[in-house]
Amino acid sequence: MALPMPAGTRSGQSEHMRMLTVRAAAPADASAVVALWRVAGAEPTHTDDAASLCRLLEHDPLELIVAEADGNLMGSVIAAWDGQRGAIYRLVVVPSERRHGLGRRLLRAAERRLANAGASRLQSIVVETDVQAAGFWRASGWEEQVERLRFVMG
Repeated sequence: MALPMPAGTRSGQSEHMRMLTVRAAAPADASAVVALWRVAGAEPTHTDDAASLCRLLEHDPLELIVAEADGNLMGSVIAAWDGQRGAIYRLVVVPSERRHGLGRRLLRAAERRLANAGASRLQSIVVETDVQAAGFWRASGWEEQVERLRFVMG
C-alpha cells in the first residue's frame, strides 16, 4: 500500500464518501497503517509497528478496519473484542480528509463489527489532550466517563 495522500478535489461530501472503501485490513496493509498514523499525527505508542499489527490481525482479522481511496489509506480504527466488551481505539483520519464524515463512518463500522461479535458495551480510548479527537468523541453521541481512571502497564 502507498503512503496516505490527499484524495484530491471534492465536488461534495456524498460523492467523496462513495470514492472511499471501508474494509477489514490485511497483513499487507500493516506498514501503510503505521505510516498513516505518523502522517495523521497520532500519539505514538510502543506498538506502532507492522509486526504488532500483524499479531493483532492473527488474533482477529476483523479488528483493524481501514478506509482506502485510490489505493491510499485515508483512515483506520481498531475495534477490539475480548469476548465480553468492545474497545475502539486508534481512530485516525489523514488530515486532508478530516471533517468530511470519514471518522464517523469508521466509528460506525467499528460499532457494527463489535455488535456482530456480541458486544453490548463499548469503550473508547481517547488522548485527552488531543482537542480535535476529544471534540470528535464529544460530538459522536458517546458518553464521556470522567469518573473513571485508566491504568496501564507497558
